[in-house]
Amino acid sequence: MRDEREAAEPFRAGVPVLAEEKVDFARELAANVVRSPHGQAVAYPVVESIQVDGVCDTVVAPAPDLSGELAAHAQELALRIAKELGVVGHLAVELFETRDGRVLVNELAMRPHNSGHWTQDGAITSQFANHVRAVLDLPLGDPRPRAKWTVMANVLGGDYPDMYSAYLHCMARDPGLKIHMYGKDVKPGRKVGHVNTYGDDLAEVRERAAHAAGYLRGTITE
Repeated sequence: MRDEREAAEPFRAGVPVLAEEKVDFARELAANVVRSPHGQAVAYPVVESIQVDGVCDTVVAPAPDLSGELAAHAQELALRIAKELGVVGHLAVELFETRDGRVLVNELAMRPHNSGHWTQDGAITSQFANHVRAVLDLPLGDPRPRAKWTVMANVLGGDYPDMYSAYLHCMARDPGLKIHMYGKDVKPGRKVGHVNTYGDDLAEVRERAAHAAGYLRGTITE
């Protein structure tokens, strides 16, 4: 809400209203953890989640320029939430990093999550594999990253007339690219897949992911 008058308007409707404080945050983060029935738990590196028009566009692992202290605090917070809620399997804790140097919980997702898709190719054990291990109460796998940087970019449906040709182009252009398509009907703005890139140079890794996701959507044609 922009001012007090606008904020007061919903309360005049005569129905229950939940009001939340507006948070002055610098960026969105996510802490992904997995917990088994007997209490074993692992935490993945905290990631930055970049939103475009209210939809997750890109995830960078680990979150750039995040202090070790704040990253550890976010992981501990996620692990504590998983323990106190008795979570079995994967839990994504979406967070706000505030401009005054705190992290605040925004949302919980008790399932493999978009913010953890990077782990398919960027972690020793993916969120999916560890989720299954947890549900079966098997020893959990190593959540450490395989590369210095991994970037996941969502592929949103567009008006591309031939996505298969685009798929081949992206594979040929970037042999290290990993493409994961969901088999969904393509609709404008719908998440139909994602790509993962990884390496030592963050700018290069981000460019590769953005190019592939854009080309698959049809917003990039070269």
